[in-house]
Amino acid sequence: MDIKDLNKSQLILLAILLSFITSIATGITTVTLMEQAPQSFTVPINRVVRQTVEKIEQVQGKTITQTIVVKEEDLVVDAIEKNQSAVFTLSRSADENAQTSGRGFAVHADGLVAIDAAQAIEGPYYLSNSSGKFKATLLATDPAGFAILKIGEPVKEESVAVFTVPVAGDLSKMKPGQKVLVLGNSISSFILDSNKNISINATFSNSGALVLNLDGEALGIALMNEVVSFVSIDAINEALKAREEEKT
Repeated sequence: MDIKDLNKSQLILLAILLSFITSIATGITTVTLMEQAPQSFTVPINRVVRQTVEKIEQVQGKTITQTIVVKEEDLVVDAIEKNQSAVFTLSRSADENAQTSGRGFAVHADGLVAIDAAQAIEGPYYLSNSSGKFKATLLATDPAGFAILKIGEPVKEESVAVFTVPVAGDLSKMKPGQKVLVLGNSISSFILDSNKNISINATFSNSGALVLNLDGEALGIALMNEVVSFVSIDAINEALKAREEEKT
């Protein structure tokens, strides 16, 4: 049959068929090229646009597909907001204006906070976040370079410790080129290298900082140590688990 002999409906169906075949071919070609492209090309693309979400809604019998682009800066903001109450400031005095002796973050719902072991040489210890300032007790110091404090009585009677425990992330699943956040005395970031090595030059007031991925998941703790400057969240959780098993 000659194309000239097709009626209007048949021409529309033919156009739809050709469009469908073209879109499939374009998709296959794009995927193939992305798989073959060097990492130097794909990483910047993944950093600029982290993920695309298709939202499908039914409106009066019609299906509407809305594409939402999530920018990297939005992911950074969300990751920080998720963990703001989990981060604590360490000091040696109950005074509200006491000098900061480092940072720490909640690792257990029982009020356990991980800090840099270098800051656990001597007490007293006080931990503070947005919910108030609290006395703390040193429970253990781990050879890996971190220590565990337990939140105790509030400095002000009306204060109640309110905090979240960060969700543990998996460093092994991260890819070179992904951004890593450090929530300490200040907020900083760096790009994970090809060896997945995390090396952080933590200062005195920044040691014990929470290290996150862009999903807001905890990767570990930053240490003020020239040899070992990072301990993974897995190592911290394993130490807590071993401590619980010793009790039983």
